[in-house]
Amino acid sequence: MVIAFGVSWASWFTAVGLGGSATQAPTVLPYLFGAFGPLIGALVIRVRRGRRGEPAPEHVVRFRRTTLFWAPLLLALASATVLSAALLAHAASGPALSWDDAKEVMQDAGGPAAFLVSMVISGPLSEEPGWRGTAYPRMRASMGRFRVGLVLGVIWAVWHLPLFFIDGTVQNELGLKSPSGVLFAVSAIPMAMLTACAYERAGVVASIAVHFAVNTTMVLLDVKAPVTQAMIIGVQAILATLLLTTNRPTNKPATLIPTLTDHGAH
Repeated sequence: MVIAFGVSWASWFTAVGLGGSATQAPTVLPYLFGAFGPLIGALVIRVRRGRRGEPAPEHVVRFRRTTLFWAPLLLALASATVLSAALLAHAASGPALSWDDAKEVMQDAGGPAAFLVSMVISGPLSEEPGWRGTAYPRMRASMGRFRVGLVLGVIWAVWHLPLFFIDGTVQNELGLKSPSGVLFAVSAIPMAMLTACAYERAGVVASIAVHFAVNTTMVLLDVKAPVTQAMIIGVQAILATLLLTTNRPTNKPATLIPTLTDHGAH
């Protein structure tokens, strides 16, 4: 946590001090680097554990061939939570479902391929090895699954706070004190639970897939209206609760497995 917050907040507050937009130099450099705080923290912990010859934590979930089945399935399910919530919000007099801005967003990113790569790297890949691959199994040693989801979700929300002060970010556009900004912060809790379900089912690759699916679908649909955000929180909270209640981890405890044979633990 110290490494993740230290790297991210130092970088993001540097971006705040530089001023300007998060999409333009020189602010873009510390802004982008800050996203990798959780990943850097995970790598440091992994190297440190290896040097000490410590076993993997009991609740670590390794990559298995079944991950190749579960990851795309969970990706589709996560995207469906946003789509269904957007439809429900429209039925409740919210904004209509629209893909009008999707083409423009992809063009600004340099095309569909560049857009998808950027959506994988910024968020899912830069965060999940830290939050789910490293923090989650260690927190599970002393907490239940719902409690970990709540605590890690709050930590995740607090971690994002500096982004509200950087011009050009989604968070800055929403506004920290606005209903949309508050709902963005609250949404970290069901998302933490949903990605935890994916991690327990198929490891960090699956949690990356879920994180990517939610972020990408929300960006393409340009989700900003409070009613849509609230509906997404509700749908994801219900789904995460059902999954946490009915699913059980598929991996056996890893306490006695040496580090040297712990391939792909994160």
